[in-house]
Amino acid sequence: MSQEQSHRPVTYGDLFNAQGDLGSEPVTKEDAALMQSAEALSSGQTKKGGAASIMQTAANKNLDSGAISPDTHSIVPEEGISVIETTLPGIVIDAVYIAGQPVFAEMKPLPTDPIMAREDAITIGEALEAAAVGTSDKIVEASDARAIESAEARATGQSRPIKGGIAATAQSAAQLNSRVDDFAKTTIGDILMDASNELIADKVVTQEDARKVREAELRLQNGENGQPGVISAALQAAADLNTEAALAAAAYLPNLSSEKELQPNNRPEVVDGKETAKATDSNVQAPRVENLADCGTMIDE
Repeated sequence: MSQEQSHRPVTYGDLFNAQGDLGSEPVTKEDAALMQSAEALSSGQTKKGGAASIMQTAANKNLDSGAISPDTHSIVPEEGISVIETTLPGIVIDAVYIAGQPVFAEMKPLPTDPIMAREDAITIGEALEAAAVGTSDKIVEASDARAIESAEARATGQSRPIKGGIAATAQSAAQLNSRVDDFAKTTIGDILMDASNELIADKVVTQEDARKVREAELRLQNGENGQPGVISAALQAAADLNTEAALAAAAYLPNLSSEKELQPNNRPEVVDGKETAKATDSNVQAPRVENLADCGTMIDE
């Protein structure tokens, strides 16, 4: 590697696949500080693995290698940084815009409070019904009942089984099934075929929901080699589909024009002669950058 190549600075094109003028700009210490301010204004703290952390690592590398000087400036302070929170059913997306370009996003599941579902998102009730359709003749076992109890709790926000609800019914069925002949046993289809209407509240399935249901199921699984049961498998499939749908929607990002995100009220504010980043809210989404290796240049910490 030549001396020139080894001293080439890490740019926004390397880090976030940014385009245009921003793509060729080096990441500076000043930019990282602005990003930290934006994150703090948006969420009250800077996040481990967030955009500010990634930018700080890149800025340190640029300084340590001599690729930039401590007083190097980029176009970022002038063009501005925005951290934008978007709430969708079952998920919150925090998106970062630098110089008007969406460069980073972090997705977090919403709490388990009941929420209304979008038409194209799968709810917990619908996932349970799918399990019933696919395995309607499966006898309800203790692990199934535990998984149904967890799913009901995630959907309704209730910590205990609801009297007369699907969780209470499943628990009774699992206990009774161990004492009756096969023809009298209760099946998954008997309990979950109309789960959406049986639940007092419902919500879109998230990865967190699927994980919690799987954990509950595992506590009572015996001799199944860790294979997901029908309930957790249905929740996981639904969560995966919902996640894919959210990521697909994120691909259709608006191109922020100077008439929108680069308005004066979205540029850095000047306080005591110093520029500080300003976080704003808008109904937009951005793709997630999973790690530095995906950005085109590996940053060694």
